Amino acid sequence: MFVPATRTVTMKLHVEDPNGYFLPNLRRENFVVYEDGVRQKNVTVEIEHAPLSVALLMEFGGRYHELNKALGLEVPLIGRELLEVVGRDDKVSVLKYDAKLETLADFKQGHEVLDDVFNHLTMPTFSEVNFFDGLLETLNRMHDVTGRKAIILVSTGIDTFSKANYQQILEAARSSATPIYTIGLVHLMERESAIYGTTAPFARIDWPAAEKHLETLAKASGGRAYTLQSDPEIPVIYDDIMENLRVRYVITYVSSNTATVGPPRKIQVELVNPKNGQALKIHDATGKPVAARIFVQQTYDPSAASGA
Repeated sequence: MFVPATRTVTMKLHVEDPNGYFLPNLRRENFVVYEDGVRQKNVTVEIEHAPLSVALLMEFGGRYHELNKALGLEVPLIGRELLEVVGRDDKVSVLKYDAKLETLADFKQGHEVLDDVFNHLTMPTFSEVNFFDGLLETLNRMHDVTGRKAIILVSTGIDTFSKANYQQILEAARSSATPIYTIGLVHLMERESAIYGTTAPFARIDWPAAEKHLETLAKASGGRAYTLQSDPEIPVIYDDIMENLRVRYVITYVSSNTATVGPPRKIQVELVNPKNGQALKIHDATGKPVAARIFVQQTYDPSAASGA
């Protein structure tokens, strides 16, 4: 954002390590900003915790009774944990899909309604599980949602009879501007399947392919993929999702360019060690040096801001 009267530039950015995890402990002096190659002075850096609009989309149905029993136990538990990490200013909608998509709570309903949603979820009934159709409709609904937004998808990744195909969903995810954070149930369902041996009809399900679909969709949308191994991981997964979604660095400076109109200007942000002015060295948990990735709008148009 550019304010012509004061030449003030404000931009929000996200900084991640190579594994996609947000880097939360950077200081003001670690940021250097260049505008059209000129280093900017008096740069201020703040941390913003923005409210969210989150659509929780849950798989809740399928062709196999025993797998549906497992879903009936696991999915409400995962959904209810989300309520522990959202704030009063956040908006949440809850949806489930089997053969069709069903809205259990929309963004207009208060938090007191949300908890009751999970109290009324019983064991899923026998049905098709039209994952692609359900996700496509949810993505379409998110188009008009403003502000920081995301879809949290709790799913096995299995689809049985959707009208949409996987390539259509992948393209919709890429172009939606809504990141998808997937919580994959593949490993839990694999363990359930193993109990019944290779003669069970669901033993023929290609679980690795389903897991890959979830990972690819999350990456294409700008989100992240998680594979749930056990229930104690659920709060940790939500904490990571919330940090990636909610927290941004906000940089403000007065442009050294005294013109308030003109062509678009290029922005470059670098991370430095203030002691020596060199690139900031970041290390992973093993002590190995890694490169940080900065996600920021790379240009701004002063003429557009001034109405020229």
